[in-house]
Amino acid sequence: MATSRRDYYELLGVARSADEGEIKKAFRRHARTLHPDVSEAPDAEERFRELVEAYEVLSKRETRELYDRYGHDGLSGGGFTPTTVDLGSLADLFGAFFGDDLFGTGGRARTARGADVGAQIEIELAEAATGTTRQVPFPVTVPCATCGGSGAKPGTEPVVCATCDGRGRLQQVTRTMLGEFVRSQTCPACNGAGRVVEHPCLECDGSGRTVEERTLDVEVPPGIHDGQQIRISGEGHAGTLGARAGDVYVQVRVKPHPRLVREGNDLFCTVDLTMTEAALGTTAHIPTLDGELELELEPGTQPGKLHVLRGKGMPVLQGFGRGDQRVLVNVQVPRRLTEEQQHLLEEFERSASDETYEADEGFFQKLKSAFR
Repeated sequence: MATSRRDYYELLGVARSADEGEIKKAFRRHARTLHPDVSEAPDAEERFRELVEAYEVLSKRETRELYDRYGHDGLSGGGFTPTTVDLGSLADLFGAFFGDDLFGTGGRARTARGADVGAQIEIELAEAATGTTRQVPFPVTVPCATCGGSGAKPGTEPVVCATCDGRGRLQQVTRTMLGEFVRSQTCPACNGAGRVVEHPCLECDGSGRTVEERTLDVEVPPGIHDGQQIRISGEGHAGTLGARAGDVYVQVRVKPHPRLVREGNDLFCTVDLTMTEAALGTTAHIPTLDGELELELEPGTQPGKLHVLRGKGMPVLQGFGRGDQRVLVNVQVPRRLTEEQQHLLEEFERSASDETYEADEGFFQKLKSAFR
């Protein structure tokens, strides 16, 4: 007996005047949401057992009358003990209580959607920016052309399963003091199909499906990100007994670019300047997705200086516009000097004043700005 001792009518959400049909309908409705197969609530099992107990009591005239007159104490005094519930699949549970199929397939052969197929392609960053089309080969199961997917040898037909009489399920009836307890399970002889192939097709060995190599033209949209998947509906493995085919999921991998790094829809790169180029100013050649671009760098350019090229980044996936490209300046300091070069630098240092080195934003502040 459940320890919470909640009112059974309240658990099922029915009035005390509810008839047998209303009680059964309420139990079905709640069972579909409370069963541990479908509910992720931590107390799903406990709540479901309470629901089953309530249905057990209210669905039978004797126990319902006893409960209506004396409540929970009357049931325990009358020797009522809840049936131990096997929390198997939801379909089996409905078969146990009602002797029918939760999904209403009855005696019809059961179909199953085909499995999905996974594939992978690799593209360049420039292709991710412009979009591209790639041919993707993959093996896939398709309906057998010889038997039309029936699995039977041409000229023959699958026959009704003698074990389950074509229902695809078997029922076992157990009699208890509370009535009959019916447990339903998939027929092992036909695996739930309701039909048996006595003369298998030689091409597919009776499976109704064969494997073939297929090639699809996959359109990669502009702006796609590394690791994203493209779904192609209905091009996967064939389903059983004419059911819909599965889907194809193509994962797109974008190769690293030698000069550009992607962050969202923005691109980042660095430009290396010599000490003299930074001091005197220069014209640098910057790699972009649209080709090289000349960037004028003014005299006195500091290391960590950030230049933003508006609209030179990646296009927005399934949207409008493009991100930016950010160019970070790196100043190279000479490691080896000749005597003459060292002498010239010493002369320069002696002639320099405070005005020569004008204060500027710190390096780390510039680095932080690059990622804003």
